[in-house]
Amino acid sequence: MGLIESLIEVDKELLLFLNSFFNSFWDNFFWMFTSKEIWIPLYLTIAYVLFKNHGLKGLVSLLFIGLLITLCDQISTNIFKEGFERLRPSHDPELKNLVHLINGKRGGSFGFVSSHSTNSFGLAMFTALLFRNKTYTLGIFIWAAINAYSRIYMGVHYPGDIIGGLLLGLVLGRLVYELYLRVIPRFIVISYHNKRLLKAGLGESFGKDSRLIFFTIIIMSLTLLMAAKVMLKLVG
Repeated sequence: MGLIESLIEVDKELLLFLNSFFNSFWDNFFWMFTSKEIWIPLYLTIAYVLFKNHGLKGLVSLLFIGLLITLCDQISTNIFKEGFERLRPSHDPELKNLVHLINGKRGGSFGFVSSHSTNSFGLAMFTALLFRNKTYTLGIFIWAAINAYSRIYMGVHYPGDIIGGLLLGLVLGRLVYELYLRVIPRFIVISYHNKRLLKAGLGESFGKDSRLIFFTIIIMSLTLLMAAKVMLKLVG
């Protein structure tokens, strides 16, 4: 057996191991957590912090975040998924009846790389570099990790899909941020001192407001935990 075949087998075994830890409570939690709509308050908070500190010029930052998400989504789907054509475990004839699914959701046919993982870690990387706040960085990367893991829990991605998406997201987040650094001085006045330290200067311009996003993540996560508990009682 070659190296690639061995890695694929390990990937399958790891998926079945991780996917085997499930119950009704976490089914409810991850079903809600993986929904894009549930995190609208987080995205609105990010927009609020950008506009509060940079006014209408904060629109430039939002446009770059939009560019990043578009690149993450399109590259992970149209280049990787369509290029590698690796079946999701939920569609693989060998595994589709072995993995635990939530509400019968199987996703599209192909899964390498995970778009959820790419988008989450791309956003985490870009905004962590933008805000440069340790509290925020910790919170946004934990959020990205849970978001990525939810795809394994739901049985629609292998761990390898998640790792591939993570790496792709980090690379794209960094590249878009470097492009952002070249563009943003044309719109936002930065002091002479901070021009020499442009990256740190941008982070300082947000003050402690980026922590507001961290607390939004905490509140939303606690809300989802409570909602999952309530749903469990209602169904039970």
